[in-house]
Amino acid sequence: MNKAVFFDRDGVINERIKGGYVRNWDEFVLSPDLGNVLQQVRAKGYLAVIITNQRGVGREIMTEKDLLKLHEQLQAHLSTAFGVKFDDIYYSTDLSNDSPRRKPSPAMLLEAAEKWDIDLASSWMVGDSTSDIIAGKQAGTKTVYLVTKHTDEVPADTIVIGSLSELLELL
Repeated sequence: MNKAVFFDRDGVINERIKGGYVRNWDEFVLSPDLGNVLQQVRAKGYLAVIITNQRGVGREIMTEKDLLKLHEQLQAHLSTAFGVKFDDIYYSTDLSNDSPRRKPSPAMLLEAAEKWDIDLASSWMVGDSTSDIIAGKQAGTKTVYLVTKHTDEVPADTIVIGSLSELLELL
């Protein structure tokens, strides 16, 4: 079985736009630690998977085609700049917080686990919101909460880090 690090997107691998949505590559500000962290995650034998809610598509602020193009640009940039990219990207465009697929539901993590034969107990979910942590815990992963400038409340019973590079000490 494989092990994985599941990364939330906005707020973890790129800067979140508080009250808004990252709609295109020009608005996408990569976390300064991401390239090195991704290289090290892969070197330690983990798959790297993005698990992201993208309500902006459901609200028609951007199209699904725009979202896929942004993810293609992210993958191309990481590959060129760092020689590594994410193994897969899962996203939910659903509007409702009660959606069976949208975090805090663990559905996207479970889909990835089935596709990639991932041992969830040996895997990690890294997020910057309570819904990320709940999804990881419900899927059976270890969880890490990344404190950002937009942090309002830190979830109980999870490991807290102040920078993405601190994740490497846990793996």
